[in-house]
Amino acid sequence: MQLQVKTDTRSEQLLLTVAEQLKLPLLHIARSAELAQLHGTNDLATIRATADNALQLLDNFLLGLQLNATEYQLQLEPVSVSSVLYDASQQLSNIAKSYGVELDINIAGRYGTVMAHREGLQAALVSLGSSLIESLPAGQNQQLKLQLATHRCRYGIVAGLYTKTEALHADMLVRGRQLQGQARQPFAGLTHATGAGIFIADAILQAMQLQLKISRHHGLHGFGIVLPPNNQLQLV
Repeated sequence: MQLQVKTDTRSEQLLLTVAEQLKLPLLHIARSAELAQLHGTNDLATIRATADNALQLLDNFLLGLQLNATEYQLQLEPVSVSSVLYDASQQLSNIAKSYGVELDINIAGRYGTVMAHREGLQAALVSLGSSLIESLPAGQNQQLKLQLATHRCRYGIVAGLYTKTEALHADMLVRGRQLQGQARQPFAGLTHATGAGIFIADAILQAMQLQLKISRHHGLHGFGIVLPPNNQLQLV
């Protein structure tokens, strides 16, 4: 993907965050290959999942830059949220398996389409999902689960990712945004990593004039995206 985008403070901070984040999967791949060589084991599935997740993070970062480029004309279209959640879960399946995280899809009712940039919405959900999956194993002994869900709220249709954690709260998100580019662990209460996936999702959603929110659903905590319903074509 070839981009011609003016560099500003925000994009520089995001680039630094992504670069720092990419050290982790590269280090994991190097250590896994080293152990495989020493012990004669073959853990290619985990190495492949780690590499694929790193490449997906980079692709989503580039998409965020493209969508925010001044010369890019953002095209919104009617999108099925349940379809996007399903496709996002498929993209997250390998990295979830390597971390021992079970994915679940919860579609609470039947809704019409929403207006969104489909590729951008899916990339935002996958980026958020990757960050949550990487954070879940810390300090937990029970079966790790991540739920991709949609439900209605007073402002529209919510697409989100939810899990059992007390670390997700509005102050954490505000503080993390303030610390972007200044701290290695801006979401220290949630993840030991840089939270690059959260910042990438933020950038993508900003291009769609949407906001990332801390959300609750059926007793679970997570990230939610409120999407405007498509009212252009309503069949009576």
